[in-house]
Amino acid sequence: MKPPDFQVLHTVTEYARYYGLPAPAHPLLTLINLADVRGQAMPAPVVAQLYTVALKRGLKGTVHYGRQTYDFHDGLLTSLAPGQVVLADASLDTSELSGWALVFHPDLLRKYPLGQKITGYGFFSYAVHEALHVSAKEERLLESVLRNIEHEYEQPIDAFSQELLVAQLEVLLGYANRFYHRQFLTRRIVEHDLLSRFEARLTAHFAQAGTPPLPTVQHVAEELHVSPAYLSDMLRALTGQTAQQHLHHALIEKAKQLLLSTSLTVSETAFQLGFDYPHYFTRLFKSKTGLTPAAFRFSAH
Repeated sequence: MKPPDFQVLHTVTEYARYYGLPAPAHPLLTLINLADVRGQAMPAPVVAQLYTVALKRGLKGTVHYGRQTYDFHDGLLTSLAPGQVVLADASLDTSELSGWALVFHPDLLRKYPLGQKITGYGFFSYAVHEALHVSAKEERLLESVLRNIEHEYEQPIDAFSQELLVAQLEVLLGYANRFYHRQFLTRRIVEHDLLSRFEARLTAHFAQAGTPPLPTVQHVAEELHVSPAYLSDMLRALTGQTAQQHLHHALIEKAKQLLLSTSLTVSETAFQLGFDYPHYFTRLFKSKTGLTPAAFRFSAH
């Protein structure tokens, strides 16, 4: 069977344009009133290289998320991480949709501790396949935080904008983490599918201390007890990207973190990531980001 065509959205601006929304007021973040997208269909699989946190009401139907369905029944709070695939059934009913969606690029958090902390929030994982349930009181609490974010989002951008947005975002995610632990940690943990285990393996690799070897498709496939060809075919069918492309994405994300949060030179960063030759790292980084590692570090300051 031919894999479906994937709509890949790399930036907040692309996201807004795809859904017919107003241009974002901030290049790395947008706040969406979901009543503005009522009645819109989402027939194509969407892969956004962005984080999304949404407080939704009135959504009826099924959304396919990774290899399983995402249940919105009576749930309100949903969370998506960069690179995750979402496909809505044609029968999805958004005619009564309301609430808010906060969409932000990982680069918004690069210079802040939240940039590392967010990777540990379990509610962004493919293993989660239902919306978080919140009480009416908790919903009002979340809405108050979103209103604070909205207030700052609508201000003219200045030297304090990003710091204040990230601070409010950390509060929002902190509450989401509390609700996640309350809802899921008391339940029977189901076995992760291959996609979840692949995702977890990459996270564990880049969390290792010291200088782990450069990850390869062959090595990761062996750890997951599948062939490299099967792993790449599965990932391509589910996400539109091969295993090698996923590895490169994770590698570049880790490189960005090191470049902005440490004083390592570009060569030291390359060795830290497992490259034997720094110029190979520089070549890969530029091919994926359009900037050399040094230029990326300079542009973020």
